[in-house]
Amino acid sequence: MKRLIALDMLRGYALVCIMLDHMPVSPLRGLTLANFSIFDAAELFVLLSGFLVGLVWLSVETKQGRAAAQWRFARRSFQVWRALVVGGVVMALLSAFLLHVGLPHTAIWNAYAEWVIEKPLGYVGVLATMWLQPNLLDVLAVYVLLLATAPLLVPVLLRWPLSFAAGSVLLWWFAPVLNPLIPNHNNGGLLFNPFGWQMLFYSGVAMGLFRTRLMPVLMPHARLLTTLSAIMFTFGATIILALKVGEAALPLREAMKLIYGEINKWPLDGTRYLAIMGASWLVTVPLAPLFARMADTGIGRALQTIGRGGLWSFVICVLLSVLGDAFQVTPADQTLAQRLVIDLWVMAALWWMSWWWLTHAAPRWNGDWSLPWRRG
Repeated sequence: MKRLIALDMLRGYALVCIMLDHMPVSPLRGLTLANFSIFDAAELFVLLSGFLVGLVWLSVETKQGRAAAQWRFARRSFQVWRALVVGGVVMALLSAFLLHVGLPHTAIWNAYAEWVIEKPLGYVGVLATMWLQPNLLDVLAVYVLLLATAPLLVPVLLRWPLSFAAGSVLLWWFAPVLNPLIPNHNNGGLLFNPFGWQMLFYSGVAMGLFRTRLMPVLMPHARLLTTLSAIMFTFGATIILALKVGEAALPLREAMKLIYGEINKWPLDGTRYLAIMGASWLVTVPLAPLFARMADTGIGRALQTIGRGGLWSFVICVLLSVLGDAFQVTPADQTLAQRLVIDLWVMAALWWMSWWWLTHAAPRWNGDWSLPWRRG
C-alpha cells in the first residue's frame, strides 16, 4: 500500500506535541497544536489512527478477505494493550529511578513509582485490566477498546454507513452517562470516554474506507465545504486566542459561549470535533499541496520517521516527556536557553529512537509495534 507522507508527518507532529504538552515548563510547549486550535494532539492522534485503520482494512480485505482484516485488528488491539502495560511499567520504573537520584518531576503522578516498587504484581494487574490508566498513556486505553471493536463494527460500517453514523452520534450523546458504568479506579470510567471518542475514531475509519467514493461526490461542492471548514476551524481557534488575551477579550468570550456552551475534552466535545473535522478537509483539499511540500522538507521527513514508528514512538515520547520534565524542573532556576536545549534534545532523541526502531528492530519484530501496515 502506498504511504501518505503528509499523514506520516502529521502523526509524527501529533507525537511531538503530546511529548511537549506534558512537559509543564517547556519553552516550546507554547508552540504546540493546542495553542492555536480548540483541539489538540489527542484528537489528531485518534483521528489519524482511525483513518489508518480504514486504509489498512480496505487493503487487507481486498487482497486477503474480511476474516484476515478482522484478525489483523484483533491482533492489533492486543499489541496496543501490550504497549500500554509494558509502557506503564517502564514509565513507573523510570519515575522511581529519577526520584531516587533526586530528579523530581510533575509530568506523571509519582505514586506510580511507589506502587511499581512496593506492589509490582498489583501494579501490573491494574494496568493489564485497565482499571488504572496512567496519565500520558491513558489515550492508549481508549485506543485498545476502539481497536477491539473494529473487527465487529467495521463490517457494519461498510454495510450500513448512514445507520452506523446515526448510531455513533447517539452513543456519543449518551457518553457522559455510559462511561461511569466502566469499572475504574476513579469511579468515573476512563479519562478518555470511549463512548464519546468512538465518534472521532470511526469518522477517521470512514474517511479511510470511503475516500475514493466520497471525494468525487464532495469535490463539486469544494468551495462551500472549504468555507464551512475554515469557519469551524477559525471559530475554535478564536476561542483559544480569546482565552490567551485575557480580560480584554471577555465580552467576545461571553458572546461565543452562547454558541458553544461548555467545552469538555474527555467525552469528546462537539466544538472540538467539528473543528478537527473542518481542519481535516482543509488539509486534505485546499492545503494538500502545501502539506506535501512540508512533508518533503528536512523537518517533514524527520516527523515522518517519528510517525512511522507507531506504538514504539508513542511509548518513547511518553518516557521522554518524563525525562525532559525532570531535567527542566531541576534545578528550578534554569534559563530559557537551558530549557530550550532540553526541548531540542528530547525531540532529537525521539527522532533517533524512531529511526533506530524502523531501521534495526521493526523488521525483526515483524512490524508488531510499527504502524498497522507491514513494512515493504
